[in-house]
Amino acid sequence: MEGQIVKALSGFYYCFHKGNVYQCRARGNFRKRKMTPLVGDEVIFQAENQTDGYILEILPRKNELVRPPIANVDIAILVFSAVEPDFSTNLADRFLVAIEEADVTPILCISKLDLVEKNQQETFLAYQEIYQKIGYQVYLTNDAFDKTQLITILKDKTAVIAGQSGVGKSTLLNQLNPNLTLKTAGISEALGRGRHTTRHVELLQIGEGLIADTPGFSSIEWSMITPENLQFCFPEIASYRSACKFRGCLHETEPGCAVKDAVTERDIQLFRYEHYLQILTEIKNRKPRY
Repeated sequence: MEGQIVKALSGFYYCFHKGNVYQCRARGNFRKRKMTPLVGDEVIFQAENQTDGYILEILPRKNELVRPPIANVDIAILVFSAVEPDFSTNLADRFLVAIEEADVTPILCISKLDLVEKNQQETFLAYQEIYQKIGYQVYLTNDAFDKTQLITILKDKTAVIAGQSGVGKSTLLNQLNPNLTLKTAGISEALGRGRHTTRHVELLQIGEGLIADTPGFSSIEWSMITPENLQFCFPEIASYRSACKFRGCLHETEPGCAVKDAVTERDIQLFRYEHYLQILTEIKNRKPRY
């Protein structure tokens, strides 16, 4: 049978096929080949009943994310809170780079707008305009959030919702599908960050699409991106690269750099360019893996 892994938990993989879910284990040859089935994988499996199955083959993946571990993703909903924890453009840009590198369409959601003073809400409207001008879809969410458009976008898609713990990922999912009743938790006062409420990766039904609620995470590694390719993860920087004097321009100290000129002219936001340089330095300084 052919199906899709919709949940992975404690060594078991739950495969969806024609309206039924089959609990499966992975064959030992996957371990020998250093392959691990992921949620989102299209697989060939055999099962005599719904609790005793084996995955025989993992079909070719369109893409793969490491954190969270999921495959064949169309859309990534990246959730950041306005407060508790405070919104960080640096963290948002890092998530965007990771998603751009995986060739997944990102959607930004800034949550907890109802907790922001009215005189501070203009700041987030400005951020929304900045990222929308780059080409990203941006939603500002609160308790009265109109979820209709987002549900429509998810139709026939496999999506992942990601962000730090405590930003409101489970709350947003409950808004999109009230039948889920996912657990939510507040911010740890001692640590100043969210408590983990999601312990595993699972695809959930949202309208006519699937979306994965994932454990929160706060660090991103640049294991696959090269210095030359980083610029393509910043769409507005990539759009100026052909106008640079030198073909291999990294937009650091090179003369005749159209990107730096665009920053001076404020056609590229200074904070985005600074984040690009910061990540570029980290990529250059990373230790090689053998």
